Amino acid sequence: MQNVEMNFDGLVGPTHNYAGLSYGNVASFSNAKGVSQPKAAAKQGLLKMKTLHDLGLAQGVLAPQARPDLSVLKRLGFSGSDAQILNQAAKSAPAILAACYSASSMWTANAATVSPSADTPDGRVHFTPANLTNKFHRSIEPVVTGNILRATFADQQHFVHHNHLPENDHFGDEGAANHTRFCADYGQSGVELFVYGKTAFDISAPAPKKFPARQTLEASQAVARLHGLSTDKTVFALQNPDVIDQGVFHNDVISVGNRNVLFYHEQAFANTEHVLNEIQSKMGATHMHFICVPTAAVSILDAVKSYLFNTQIVSINATDMAIIAPMECHDTPAVKRYLDQLITLGTPIKEVRYIDVKQSMQNGGGPACLRLRVALTPLELAAVNPETKMSEAKFARLNTWVDKHYRDEIVAADLADIYLLNESYAALDELTQILNLGSIYPFQQV
Repeated sequence: MQNVEMNFDGLVGPTHNYAGLSYGNVASFSNAKGVSQPKAAAKQGLLKMKTLHDLGLAQGVLAPQARPDLSVLKRLGFSGSDAQILNQAAKSAPAILAACYSASSMWTANAATVSPSADTPDGRVHFTPANLTNKFHRSIEPVVTGNILRATFADQQHFVHHNHLPENDHFGDEGAANHTRFCADYGQSGVELFVYGKTAFDISAPAPKKFPARQTLEASQAVARLHGLSTDKTVFALQNPDVIDQGVFHNDVISVGNRNVLFYHEQAFANTEHVLNEIQSKMGATHMHFICVPTAAVSILDAVKSYLFNTQIVSINATDMAIIAPMECHDTPAVKRYLDQLITLGTPIKEVRYIDVKQSMQNGGGPACLRLRVALTPLELAAVNPETKMSEAKFARLNTWVDKHYRDEIVAADLADIYLLNESYAALDELTQILNLGSIYPFQQV
């Protein structure tokens, strides 16, 4: 068996809806209050997982959060029966209710930062859940995210789980969406790239002016310390503040990497030449392929609209790679032209596969948002909760589960419906049995 990079995709939750909660995320705001299709969204996500599984890649499933989060509503002063709490919140604080219903945990690139055993001093895989302090609806995720990760990667011989960072904007951490790892082979020591949007303790440092910088340098440095990463194998890079102000809310909307490839827009970083030189220097003898997409070929507007860089780059054999792209890349002429040309340029990227994740895209997340990458040795792979691994049987079982529990559509008024709460909790209670996760949700512990 070989060392692998396993993708763990987030299952789209039963309450998937368009509330427009993410300021700075153009797609999220553009589709606010629209009619969502939870069943279609979940099936699109499952088919994406099955597609990668069929390519021969290791693919896993991460459970969604329990929504609505009644514990948060109770902490905010809503009381009575479950139905009364929902009714009170719907009447007096609909924005808060929408946040507590958010299915945004589907984007597991924000779930955590992961450092593989080849990079850590104790030879174990390290996980730190992201605190996601910049957005209220996401800041309520970290504790349950930790529960899900511990149930998925339970073997303490191979896996280490840290608590999320302090819940303060000075340590705003958005997880793997701002983290990329480079290596010659997944089982070999690599270089970990942490991209940040601002330096929180230096108000004179560069920062965006319109939209918030969600990741801080201080958070990235703290995660690197927790994981025991050496300074000669880490790179901290400032994201270009100007592109954050154009809707590039995470680094994975403007660059993506895999093994010895960095695929990036020319406006991605504040000091591109320095960043690339540092990566190559720390990679040593391993030659990096830096694939720069010029603005003249693809504008920032088209990059954000199509999520060209929120694609996945996956290894299809020892040398060749493929891009897993949303259909929006195919349907954006400048991006399609670029990708058609890219596969002829002699880089490791040899093919592009287009997939339909429209329901996720309309809420602001592409293929890369939907997955958390975990590099594993054969022994570590064997130690992963086997019920969370994608297979033909698991794909069929989860589709049956979705058909049983999910609604075809959800509109804003449905969030006050006690039946939606009951349906969601019943679905997730059954899911914990399907994936053998134990009691990971607060409602299961009441």
